[in-house]
Amino acid sequence: MQTQILVMDFGSQYAHLIARRVRDLGVYSEVVPNSLNYKDIKTKYPNIEGIILSGGPDDVVKDGAPQCDRKLLDMGVPVLGLCYGHHIIGHYLGGKVGLGAGREYGMTKLKVVMTESILKGFGKTENVWMNHGNSVTALPDGFEIAARTDDCIAVIQNKEKRIYGVQFHPEVTHTKKGKVLLKNFVFDICSCKKDWSMEHFIAHEVGKIKGQVADSRAIIGLSGGVDSSVAAILASKAIGSKLAAVFVDTGFMRQDEPEFIKKTFSSWDMKLIMIDARKRFYAALKGVVDPERKRKIIGELFIRVFDEVAVIEKAQILIQGTIYPDRIESGGSKDSSVIKSHHNVGGLPKDMKLKLCEPLRDLYKDEVRVVAKKLGLSDELAMRHPFPGPGLAIRIIGECTSENVEIVKQANHIVLDELRVAGEYDNIWQAFAVLLPVKSVGVQGDARSYKKVIAIRFVNSVDAMSASFSKVPYSLLEKISTRITNEVGQVNRVVYDITNKPPGTIEWE
Repeated sequence: MQTQILVMDFGSQYAHLIARRVRDLGVYSEVVPNSLNYKDIKTKYPNIEGIILSGGPDDVVKDGAPQCDRKLLDMGVPVLGLCYGHHIIGHYLGGKVGLGAGREYGMTKLKVVMTESILKGFGKTENVWMNHGNSVTALPDGFEIAARTDDCIAVIQNKEKRIYGVQFHPEVTHTKKGKVLLKNFVFDICSCKKDWSMEHFIAHEVGKIKGQVADSRAIIGLSGGVDSSVAAILASKAIGSKLAAVFVDTGFMRQDEPEFIKKTFSSWDMKLIMIDARKRFYAALKGVVDPERKRKIIGELFIRVFDEVAVIEKAQILIQGTIYPDRIESGGSKDSSVIKSHHNVGGLPKDMKLKLCEPLRDLYKDEVRVVAKKLGLSDELAMRHPFPGPGLAIRIIGECTSENVEIVKQANHIVLDELRVAGEYDNIWQAFAVLLPVKSVGVQGDARSYKKVIAIRFVNSVDAMSASFSKVPYSLLEKISTRITNEVGQVNRVVYDITNKPPGTIEWE
């Protein structure tokens, strides 16, 4: 059986990202709740080679903060604590945790004391990504300091017991040597073997879908994005003609999207059902401006439409292309915060009749792209920019009137068109336009104008859990701005969003 690294979840937005980074190294990893005790782990995971304790938003010394079985630290299995997990180690083993010399958020200079063991391959100083208030202020017995910053003890270790605590986040791409640290833990300290791949994932999920659907029938919400497309292929491989793919035109789709869907998916070995629900979605969102309400209304209405199709198709199961960032931003674990409710997670009604099947629920976007290529999807589809499930409704800051939808649809089309012309489309993770709820004074045709404002957002990312705004040439931004203000009559000003994630999310709503 495969070797395993368990990631214990304390509510971090990055808990599954840690497991994903371990899988990237060729070692199977999965996330488990912090309620899982010592006996459960020994029974359920006989091939466990190491445990990683995730970060989390709480204060470990406060009543009600997430805890775990203290016996995990005495199992004889290597343990790596990250941020909150670092605090767990310090607190449980007799050290002290509290406010240090200062809080640290974002890029921070790490001063390495010991360039060995967990920090093998590190230089004397490295840039790392911090996100903490509290820190370990006094060491547990038997531990030594391996690295520090100006404001905190950053890395502690007990090499004899193979227990390590790290204050920064090695799993995010901002920490330049993060992969090196995880590699040291997985291979040098845990002695794991590379015995996991995406081929293993595909075979496992096809079998899992086949087992879940069994003698039933299923429908899948097909949006035209890579996530739902990959989920559809996996489902088709598993259950074939027992699958119906449903495209719901909400009115908030990309320009000419229904035509693209028909052209791309009509030849697939599954039933394709096209539903025009534009009037229903527009009516449901009339007067709604709050982004959480938008997402939940859209999510619930999607399910109502799917329920109706399911009755006709005699289906009992709904397959979705939900991926991990959708779930974690929607409050994916009991200790994590809700950032925004994704329509296919936080927007699901409690009384939905269909049973859910989500084969991609633990994957990130770039992992899904790898699966897409292994399944034979075209690069055009596999590398398509992410598009939100609620569509253009959350790229309109304000009410989703038909006029506003048309404005942002045209602007988005111009953005993507100019990216392709410039040869930059594949170099950008996601690019889009947002309609702002303000007007500005301009001058057009030697006359005063008072019109709407469009914001342009280009970001680069690996997994969407963190992202940086793209430093695209000004000449490209100028072309886009000129086209939008010339071709979209209601707009006279275009601005560029230079916010990273964090602190901003990729979409504005």
